[in-house]
Amino acid sequence: MDESIVKNYKLFDDNTLDNTIRPETIDEYVGQNDVKENIKVFVQAAKIRKEALDHVLLYGPPGLGKTTLAFIIAHELGTNIKTASGPSIEKSGDLAAILSSLEPGDVLFIDEIHRMPRYIEEILYPAMEDFSLDIIVGSEGNSRNIKIDLPPFTLVGATTRAGDLSSPLRDRFGIISKLQFYSIDELSDIIKRTSRVLEMPINDDAALELATRSRGTPRIANRLFKRVRDFAMVKEFDIINLEVTKEALDRLKVDKIGLDATDRELLLAIINKFNGGPVGIEALSSSIGEEVTTIEDVYEPYLLQIGLLKRTARGRVVTDKAYEILGIEKK
Repeated sequence: MDESIVKNYKLFDDNTLDNTIRPETIDEYVGQNDVKENIKVFVQAAKIRKEALDHVLLYGPPGLGKTTLAFIIAHELGTNIKTASGPSIEKSGDLAAILSSLEPGDVLFIDEIHRMPRYIEEILYPAMEDFSLDIIVGSEGNSRNIKIDLPPFTLVGATTRAGDLSSPLRDRFGIISKLQFYSIDELSDIIKRTSRVLEMPINDDAALELATRSRGTPRIANRLFKRVRDFAMVKEFDIINLEVTKEALDRLKVDKIGLDATDRELLLAIINKFNGGPVGIEALSSSIGEEVTTIEDVYEPYLLQIGLLKRTARGRVVTDKAYEILGIEKK
């Protein structure tokens, strides 16, 4: 490709891109209007009282903006944010080190909080309620309890599985918000914003096509935008149009309603191997070689949302609509 053409593109690696396109303020955040407006009120009230914001639990399928909202909450409060993930906090000392590093009013964001060990949860309870930390130090027979006072802080927990949280932990969150799938118009707005940030223009009809195939999920929309951008760059286009968008998405095997190869494999497995269902999640997992948690967290929510799959007491069942979409006659 001619160097003069390359210079017209803003180049990022994937990690830099994800950080660059992430909105920083609540007004820049597209979608989730009810959640967004409520958080605005709660943040403003906390600032008026000059208190730490109540602890916040954000839940919903992956890629809907939970992490972004956590960073926005910290930005709107005018405080720092420290991040951790549930599986990485394995010992009480890990949690103590994180909590003791907080400044007054800081936000602590714990992703995948449902995967935090239960004994760590119990240490977190007094920290959330009383801003104190009770830990036991020393070996067995020579141990002692130490109480550490903590500055007021806000814990923001994110999870794809709110039901896996223990009741005592869930009850300690003062603000609990569920994030929903995005509309096509909202995704189109997100895609256009990403195109502006990356200085790669996109036509309205191309943005709409991309949004339609993005499964109601901003993370997927931005990921697909990057891949469509690759095709446009190689073809030396200075704008992403509908033609290159369709070509790229077709080659990526993302169909008109956003189903990818794994979605179709999952639905076809239920139809061909289990007569359309019902089938248990473990059997389904084995038949397509995907983890149970991946099926439940990544693939099922969208298939349930658009009515291609049903959960019953006996297992998963493919709907008549799925047969129609796949072009298969129901026996």
